[in-house]
Amino acid sequence: MLSSSPRTDGARRLGALFAIAALATACGTAPTDSSSDLEPNADATPADEGPATPSEAPAEPFTIAFGGDVHFETVLRSRLDSDPETALGPVSSVLGEADIAMVNLETAVTEGGTQAPGKQFVFRAPPTALQALRSAGVDVATVANNHGMDFGRDGLADTLDNAEEAGFPLVGAGRDADEAYAPHIVEANGNEVAILGATDVLDDHLIAEWTAGEDKPGMASTKGEMLDRMLRAVSEAEEQADSVIVYLHWGLEGDHCPLPHAPDLARQLIDAGADAVVGGHAHVLSPGGYMGDAYVHYGLGNFAFYNFDGPTAETGVLELTMQGGEVLEDEWLPGRIQGGVPVMYEGEAAGQARDTWEGHRATCTPDLGAEPGGGSSEGR
Repeated sequence: MLSSSPRTDGARRLGALFAIAALATACGTAPTDSSSDLEPNADATPADEGPATPSEAPAEPFTIAFGGDVHFETVLRSRLDSDPETALGPVSSVLGEADIAMVNLETAVTEGGTQAPGKQFVFRAPPTALQALRSAGVDVATVANNHGMDFGRDGLADTLDNAEEAGFPLVGAGRDADEAYAPHIVEANGNEVAILGATDVLDDHLIAEWTAGEDKPGMASTKGEMLDRMLRAVSEAEEQADSVIVYLHWGLEGDHCPLPHAPDLARQLIDAGADAVVGGHAHVLSPGGYMGDAYVHYGLGNFAFYNFDGPTAETGVLELTMQGGEVLEDEWLPGRIQGGVPVMYEGEAAGQARDTWEGHRATCTPDLGAEPGGGSSEGR
């Protein structure tokens, strides 16, 4: 799915042509004595001064697809245990068509650890969950959310170890702050793409325990004083990459509209260097659109989840086409969760679902526009 940046060999071929011409000139002025055929001609231009350095081909547009919240509880655990290769169902064909695909992995990937205190819902999954994501076409996931440490520091350590063993990139959490705030950088069609994860949602009594620090494992966060740490991470990523993506866990459960501070938070991340800020937490769909030239999506909803009734069953794939630091196109591909997994709408049903989703932008977010350059920095 991810492609290497193409390089041209035109410069090398051109260098070879000049070398042949120079050699022909040298041969024409050299002595005719056969004993001198191997002697260099001091008056001639050297035939070959070494291979020409190939020039970088310009970066081509790439697509990045985003899905929302994923865990592997109840019916999804049954699917995972039955066959990890097909656990996420037919949406894999949609994700697989993108150059990069990403989701929010809202679970600890551990079979141990100690359950976090004071939580009504806790999620965990075996290491085969990472196999399921990869088989579905997912390239990277964020675990910066209010379930990533549901089984404590030991559970987070297992999650990170399992990901490393599987060779599956995770962002938004680490063994210390440097690792938690580090981007995953990948090349797509000649573009260096930096992807970061962070959470704006944590239970109050768990903020201190779950927030990554110096020599302290935990999550990347935008809460309180940690916002400055995240903004610095985004700025540093911009120096390393052509495109910067932030996947943020934010919103209010059950509310289609973003929280009042969300537009300002998005603006700060964009000013720091983010080209797109997407995410979710509300378990229902929220609006997306342009804040200036950057793309913001306030809530991707559930994706592979045991809720599949009413608004919590509405889902979709956000696909952005980007080149360098520019968002060229956006497309919302709506679907509905059936049996725990996304099934994409088709025909008239897709059009109606897309219209409903676009209606949230008009209702909730004057800060977003339908086209690049639109929107404002003011919240609702």
